[in-house]
Amino acid sequence: MTGELTHDESGPSGLALSGLRVVVTRAAAQAFDLVEGLSQFGALAVVVPVIEICDPADEGAELAEVLGRIGSFDWIVFTSTNAVGRCLRLLGPDPWLGWAKVAAVGVATARELASNGVSVDLVPDRYLADALVQAFPPPVAPGAGSVLLPCAAGAGDVLAKGLADKGWQVKVVEAYRTLRPSLGRGAIALAAGCDVITFASSSAVTGYLELAGRDNVPPVVACIGPVTARTAREAGLEVHIVASEHTTAGLVQALVDWVAAARAARDAGQ
Repeated sequence: MTGELTHDESGPSGLALSGLRVVVTRAAAQAFDLVEGLSQFGALAVVVPVIEICDPADEGAELAEVLGRIGSFDWIVFTSTNAVGRCLRLLGPDPWLGWAKVAAVGVATARELASNGVSVDLVPDRYLADALVQAFPPPVAPGAGSVLLPCAAGAGDVLAKGLADKGWQVKVVEAYRTLRPSLGRGAIALAAGCDVITFASSSAVTGYLELAGRDNVPPVVACIGPVTARTAREAGLEVHIVASEHTTAGLVQALVDWVAAARAARDAGQ
């Protein structure tokens, strides 16, 4: 992959991403913000979902049981808007969280909580699990405090271990699963012919590679943050863009900045 800017710039004139064809790999239900952000700068967003958000394997039975005794927890930690949505669906329109404080990994998750009337007590400066662990206070005594961590199936290991190492009792509960949808040959060919591919999670990286293969990765790879970028590099991809603000808006801005720099470098060489 060369990472060269080769699109034809035939989109709306005067826009920073004019004519750029960008693959969005997020789940269909979550793609809107990124598609809208890209479109505002003149890019053509090509949605190729490689993740499907589904109910937990037990259809939410354990999550419902745990939320039924939510007052027994000192903290509730949300790592994604998906976890927020699944929990609030069970808690109802006026969610009662007892005396528990609330932590969120990332501004989008915190915003989703706030929009549903839930106050957020802790958001780390960096939207990463290890940053939350560093910012998290210790319990009054080792083993004396409890944390509820609703998350995707198979996730939460780093965060749960980090909080446990600080002396917290951590209850990890499956709030949802991420599954692989099927991709037709046409969708794969469409994605492969684009200029840029965006990854907003590690699971999107592995999902795309499982479904489409490395030979069908567009020439420029953009990742929402360092964890996703590390997953991409470990899979053998060259990562050209990593957002400094780990949000969809940050990812769009990082792409805008990269394109501007690439154009400037190209023009300087002419």
